[in-house]
Parts: sequence; C-alpha cells; structure tokens
Amino acid sequence: MKKKKVLIFHPHLAPYRIDQFNSLNELYDLEVVFLFDNLLYYKMDQSKLLSQLLFKVSFLLRGPRYNWRVFRFGMLRKIKKMNPDIILGYEYSFTTQYLILLKRLGLISQKIGSAVDDSLDICNHVQSKIRFLARKQSLKHLDFLVVMSDEVSQFYQNTFNLKDHQLVVSPILQKPERLRNNPGKLENIAQQYSQQYHLKGKKVLLFVGRFVPEKGLPGFLHAIHSILLEQEDLVFVLVGSGNEIQPLKAIVEEKQLEGKVIFPGKYEGAELYAWYLCASGFVLPSLYEPFGAVVNEALIFGLKVLCSQHAGATCLINPSNGLIFSPLDKNDTLEKMNLFLGEIDSMGEINSMNKPSLMLDHQKDFVREWNKLLYD
Repeated sequence: MKKKKVLIFHPHLAPYRIDQFNSLNELYDLEVVFLFDNLLYYKMDQSKLLSQLLFKVSFLLRGPRYNWRVFRFGMLRKIKKMNPDIILGYEYSFTTQYLILLKRLGLISQKIGSAVDDSLDICNHVQSKIRFLARKQSLKHLDFLVVMSDEVSQFYQNTFNLKDHQLVVSPILQKPERLRNNPGKLENIAQQYSQQYHLKGKKVLLFVGRFVPEKGLPGFLHAIHSILLEQEDLVFVLVGSGNEIQPLKAIVEEKQLEGKVIFPGKYEGAELYAWYLCASGFVLPSLYEPFGAVVNEALIFGLKVLCSQHAGATCLINPSNGLIFSPLDKNDTLEKMNLFLGEIDSMGEINSMNKPSLMLDHQKDFVREWNKLLYD
C-alpha cells in the first residue's frame, strides 16, 4: 500500500526529536519543514543532527518574528508542491492558525493537526489568556492533536469532548540503541570525567539542561544543601549553561558547597551521554516543563530519576525507576530526596553494561497511535 504523505511544520531540530521523526518516516512519506535553523536559546551542531535524519528536510526562514513566535512565507507553496495527505503544525502557534485559516478558506483540504507538548499541569494552568483563547478556538477546527501522555489525552477528551481517534499519544522518546551506540567511546569519555572530578566512590546526582528559572535549580539547591553537606560521599553535577549560572554559584559559595556542586559546562552528543555513565541518579526539579526529554535519556542509561511533578515526563516514571516530588514543597523535596538517595549506589568502575535501560519499549504503542491518522 502506498504510504500517505505527511508534511510537518516544526520550529527547529533538536536531538531528542530525531528518533520520533525517523520512526514516522517508516510509517509515512515524511517531510519536515523547520522554521528556525537552530534552537533559539541553546545552540547545537545542526550538521551532526541533520546527518542522522532519514526523511526529507527543508527550511522556511523568511518572515516576521517575535522571539519564538514566527510567521513564515512560503507555507502554502510548500503544501501545494508536496500535496500531502496530512499536515501537522505545532502548539497553537501562528503556523497552526495559518493552517486553520487556509482550510477554512478552502485553499487546502488536507487533514490538519497540531503537536502540543504541554504536560497535564500546563493543560490545567494555562498561563496566558491569549493561549487559552487560541486553544479553545483551534480545537473547533483541527482534525487531530498529538499529545504527550494518556493523562493529557484524557484531559482533552473530558474538557473539549475530543474523541480518542482525534488524539495521538506520542511522548518524545529516543531509541536506546542510538544513544548507547559506541559504548567504548562513551566509557572512555566517562572515565576522563570521573578522574577529573574525582567521582569514583561517590553518589553522583546529575542534572542536564539550561540554567533558567523554569528549571527550579536555585530553590532545589537551597532545599537540599543540608543533605549535600551531611553526606560526605554525595555530589551534585549540573551539566549545561544559562543565565542562572552566577546565582547558582553564589548559592554554592553562601552554603559552603564548594566541591559538592560541580558545573562542568555544556555538552552535546557523545560528550553529553558520557555524563549519564558517571551518575548514580538523575534529578529534574523543574517548576515548568512541557515534557523533559532528559528524563527519557537518563532512563535509557539506566539511571533512576527524581522527577518534578510539573514535568510531562512523569508519565515515564513508575515505582521501579524513580520518584515524583513537588519542588515547591521543601518537606516533600527533602523526604523524596532521602528516599531517592537510599535507592541509588555510589559510583564504581565505569562500565556501560552495568546499568541496563529502565525505559519500557513503546514502539508498538507508537505505531498504534500514529496509525489512527492512516484511516479517515
């Protein structure tokens, strides 16, 4: 049977999207049009990312822009040229609104939808009135939504009376075989990190991401500083960069946490994945987090995760692979932190085989959900 054509308009290429898009290309004849040539706040080596893609890629980079809000010229021309069966926008953006307008004007007839990355927490607490209204109006005209979890799918069914066939549940998941490829190289890099920062024999708590207010790092560091001081073998490694680096370092100095909190810098690719081999457990203390692809990465590398209840990636956490906590509740943070530390081990010799993946295989679910779009 001839594959249906799918055209996706997406802001930018990030590493955690590669496997999702490649897997979609196995089901459909896929083209992805990116509207930025890099991530807006976190630049990455795009040439390395593009080399891993198995589908057709193009860019539309001309048009008005305000921060991440953009309108790109050439969308209708791209649709007419490809003549796809299904078109996917993102969020309730100008791009999605334009697709709705084109269909209402009769200029396109395809099935149109949008990928919405909101967690259940964000669904229930929309911060912007504009977004609230855009969501309400968009759902009257979109044929389907792609959402991150069963809980979010249920929210849309209960709140907006969407039907199950209108909701594709597709969390941002990466393939263990890609991330854990070339284990020898990862082990060598991880051994260098371990020696440089004296990690052997210590419990290494790892964070990966941007140092921005949404991640909740200052509050989390304030909450756990006494535990860091009390437990001689415990260190906290924060991999990344961002505007809050200096405030975080000020907290380290104020609480006398020198040597207990480590800021190695920003990494990507193998140099990033090697950090997971150096860790005992992973933490995501976000106050606002649509999903949190780093949770998926940590689980793939066999790390248990202490995950904020505000992250969409809580859908990946179960009693065997982590704990969920409230970063705004200091008592809950301390209680869950102590429980978590009791479940993770100190670092021994670096060996990529010591920690098998803690991620369940979602491939059958992925195919079942996206197959909803194959049928009218």
